[in-house]
Amino acid sequence: MNRNERIRQSQNYKNGVFQNISPTPVMAGNVSFFSVLQQSVTRPSSVRPSKRLPNQKTDLVNINPETPTITWFGHSSYLIQMSGTNILVDPVFSGHASPLSFLIKAFPGAEIYSEEDLPEIDMLILTHNHYDHFDAKTITRLKQKTRYYYTALGVGNDLEKLGIAEKQVTEFDWWESRSVSNDIKLTATPARHFSGRGLKRGGSLWTSFVLQLFGYTIFIGGDSGYDSHFKTIGEKFGVFDLAILECGQYNTSWPFIHMMPEQTVQASVDLSAKWLMPVHWAKFTLANHPWNEPVERAAKKAAELNVKLTTPMIGEPVVINGNYPVHRWWVGY
Repeated sequence: MNRNERIRQSQNYKNGVFQNISPTPVMAGNVSFFSVLQQSVTRPSSVRPSKRLPNQKTDLVNINPETPTITWFGHSSYLIQMSGTNILVDPVFSGHASPLSFLIKAFPGAEIYSEEDLPEIDMLILTHNHYDHFDAKTITRLKQKTRYYYTALGVGNDLEKLGIAEKQVTEFDWWESRSVSNDIKLTATPARHFSGRGLKRGGSLWTSFVLQLFGYTIFIGGDSGYDSHFKTIGEKFGVFDLAILECGQYNTSWPFIHMMPEQTVQASVDLSAKWLMPVHWAKFTLANHPWNEPVERAAKKAAELNVKLTTPMIGEPVVINGNYPVHRWWVGY
């Protein structure tokens, strides 16, 4: 079955576009496009750090960890490594998160990694095709060192436009699984969001993923508003060793497509995660909140709910059952 037939037959595709499980308007009902545009051009200075961010440059090529090791590159980009397997998620190394290079620029100190710093990539996972998750320049530069691509149904169209062979691409509808090897299994799970790289929305799916890796289970959250799907995923897959969840770029004007930090923590509880790692912050400004507010709010709620929260600097490895950075490195920036 070809891609277009799979899209048409998907239970999540109705009236010519992909749909969320729950009704999900992009904007709150009382919010106008003009008011959101006005907010975006009058953002306070606190939406960006006042000085260069601290970071840690890790040699990603010459390490071969025996337990899952996650290195965060800021926002929603990170590398998962274990036993010679390298899994890259939503890489954005072009220095901006928009089709125009002078818009949505990376924070100073958040752009210390480039494609050249990465090892050969066995699996490149793309949760959806928004510019802050699917960066065409980065993906193109990584083509020579990437073996296979795993993404949401319909995003293969965007990859093929970059010259990536169809045989290298696996597309998932929600709840579809693929055994990558005897020790690695990937399952696409629901998210509450939307897609689109231009004026048209919903032409491809958006997804989260459950990564089962050498006996460990990691939740790759992508972008999602809060909803009952987190509880459903937790019930289906049991305890997660680590949940990597979006925490940032929220606004009461779009409360359904991104989580408030407190909801991020609750989502990790719903997933029965041993540890929570908040991402989708510390690199780009896509909302009006102070740049470091997401992690402050998440830390406060995590303390209330007894959730274990790891907060690495950009480039600082998180090692499951080993090293979980918890220092408040963002204070004073």
